[in-house]
Amino acid sequence: MTEAILTSARAAVAAAPPTGDRAYERYCRELAKSLAEHWPAVLEANAEDVAHAEQCGLPPVLLDRLRLTDAHLGRLERLTETVLSELGEVTARDAGVPVGDWGVRLRAPKPLGVVFMVYEARPTVTVEGALLPVAVGNAVLLRGGKEIARTNEALSTVAHKALQAAGLPADLVTVLDDPDRTQLRALLKRPDAIDVLVPRGSPSLIDYCRGASSIPVIASGGGVNHVYVHSSADLDLAAEVALDSKLPEPTACNTAELMLVDAEAATGFVAALLRAAERDQRQVTVRLDPRVPRPHTDTDTGTGRPWRIAELQEHDLGREFLDATIGVYPVAGLEEALAHIRRHGSGHTEGVLATDGDVAQEFTRRADAAAIVVNGSLRLHDGPTLGLGSEISISTGRMHVRGPVTLGSLITHSWVVEARGTLRSSVPAHHC
Repeated sequence: MTEAILTSARAAVAAAPPTGDRAYERYCRELAKSLAEHWPAVLEANAEDVAHAEQCGLPPVLLDRLRLTDAHLGRLERLTETVLSELGEVTARDAGVPVGDWGVRLRAPKPLGVVFMVYEARPTVTVEGALLPVAVGNAVLLRGGKEIARTNEALSTVAHKALQAAGLPADLVTVLDDPDRTQLRALLKRPDAIDVLVPRGSPSLIDYCRGASSIPVIASGGGVNHVYVHSSADLDLAAEVALDSKLPEPTACNTAELMLVDAEAATGFVAALLRAAERDQRQVTVRLDPRVPRPHTDTDTGTGRPWRIAELQEHDLGREFLDATIGVYPVAGLEEALAHIRRHGSGHTEGVLATDGDVAQEFTRRADAAAIVVNGSLRLHDGPTLGLGSEISISTGRMHVRGPVTLGSLITHSWVVEARGTLRSSVPAHHC
C-alpha cells in the first residue's frame, strides 16, 4: 500500500504540467468551487468528528481546533483567491543575466517534488496542504490526526473533484487515512521517494518526525514564545500586546506564553494587564512567578472580573499553555531575559517592548528566532500580515526557509544556461 501511494505520487509529478502552467490557476478556482459545492457534506462529516471527540473527552480548546463553520469556508475561499493572485509572480522565469559576452543565465522554477505533510487536528490544514504545494506543481501526501478522519475523507473528495476539473493528475493530492502510525513510520523511512517533510503541530510531533526520518524537513517547531518588557516600556501598551499576543488564538504557534518583565516594572505591568482585561472583559489566567506580588484585591475571582491569578510553576517554563493563559516572570534585565529565551525558547517568535531604542536594537541583534517583533503583537509574525504572501506554516529551521513558508518556499529552481554554442574551452579560466 505504501509503495503504491509513493509510486502514484511520483508519477503524478511527472505527468503534471510545468510549474506556472495555467492548469494550476484553474485548479485554484475549481478548488474554491468544489469547497462551496461540497461544504454541507464537509460540515456533516466534521460534526461527526467533533461529536466523537467530545465523547472521548477532548478539552474545549482542542474541540475548537477541529470544528469547522461557514466562516471557515469564507476564509478558505479567500485563500484560494490569494494564492491565485500570487502564482504569476512566484512561478515566473527571471529575465536572465548576461554571462560574459557568450551567454545568459536564468532561473526556471521547478516543484520540490513529493511533499509529505504531517499534522494534527486542524482540518483547515488539509485544504491549505491541498492548495499551496499543488498550485506550484508538487504532489502532496496529507496525514492529519485521526480526530479529523471523517472530515478529511470529505475534503479528499473536494480536492479530487477540483483536480479533475482542472485537468490535473488525481494523485497530486493523497489524503492518508491510516488510524495508527504504521503507515506514517513506513513513509518517514522513504527519503528516496519523498522530497520534503512538513510536520505541523506540537513539539512532540515535530521531534518524532525529525527523529524517525532522514527526509529534509521544513519544521514549524513549537510556539514557546516570549516578550521581554524593559523598564522603559509603556506598560499600557505592554498589557495590550500581551493580551493580543495570546487571547485571539491561544493555541496558535505565534502566541505569547511568557512575559519576561524587568523586576522593577513587574507590579505595574500586572496592574496594567488586569486593567486591560477588565476594560473589555477579556477572559485570561495570569500565572505569576512567586517573586511578583499578587494584586491587592479581596479575591482573585471576584464577581465580574474576567481574570484569574495562578502561580507560575517551574514546569511552566518552556511549555505552551494552549489556552488563555499567560505567565509573568521577573528578570534582572536584558541579559537575563536573553539567557531565559536561549534556554526555553523554540526559535519561533520573540518580542521586546522598550522605548529605549538601544535596548530594542540590542535585543534584535542578539535574540535568535524566525521573527523578532519590536513594540507590537507577536501575532504579526504571519506571511499575509507581513506582506510576504500565503503561507502553509512558519519554519523555525535554518536551511531553505526560515519564517513564513510561502508559495515561493515550495519551489526550487533550475539554472538555465543559454550558451549559444559556446564551448567551455573557449571561455577564459576562472580559478577559485
